[in-house]
Parts: sequence; structure tokens; C-alpha cells
Amino acid sequence: MDADERDIFQYLKTWGESFSSAMEICRRAGSKRRFHEDPSWAKPVLVRMAERGILESDVAGRYRIKPVPREKHKQWIAPEIAKILEEGGEPPPEIKGDFELAEDDYYEGL
Repeated sequence: MDADERDIFQYLKTWGESFSSAMEICRRAGSKRRFHEDPSWAKPVLVRMAERGILESDVAGRYRIKPVPREKHKQWIAPEIAKILEEGGEPPPEIKGDFELAEDDYYEGL
């Protein structure tokens, strides 16, 4: 990551799983001087980070650090339903675990 990406990453890390708007990131991730010189300095960097898989965005155009899913857990189902699924050729359903942010080294490699 370059310096701009690192500034944005460190700022978004403080927000956890909450989304933050692009304008708010432009305003707070860098210095005041940088924001006054170019109010939308972070927008191309945000798009680049989203393309690399470091960030994710919602439908409103807000960004957050892309969480890493924990391991999947098998879900308990009734034996009768499991038998029906096995006869139909489908495996038992799995549920995804909670999401958490990975270590900084993980995102450096993306």
C-alpha cells in the first residue's frame, strides 16, 4: 500500500464494521491542508482499494474495510430432514461465522 492507501486504511480501521462516506474519508483521513487543496483527493484511491479487495462499498457509496469471514460451521438439522437432503443429493446446509477484520499484513498482500 502507498501512503494514501495507508492513511485511508488506518482511518477506516477505527470505524470497524461501520461504513463511512467518501467525503468524510476525504475530510478526515488526511490533513486539513490536503482537504482544502483537493476536497476529493481520496476518491480515486478508494476506488482502487475497492478493486483490489481491501475495501467494500454499499449501495449508498460508503466504504469500509472488507471483513474476512471466519470458518464455516455446520448447522444442526433434524435427522429426518438430513435423510431427505441426502436422498436428494444435497449436502447439509452450512452457516457462515461472524466477520472480523484481519491483521494489517493480510491487507498489505492484496
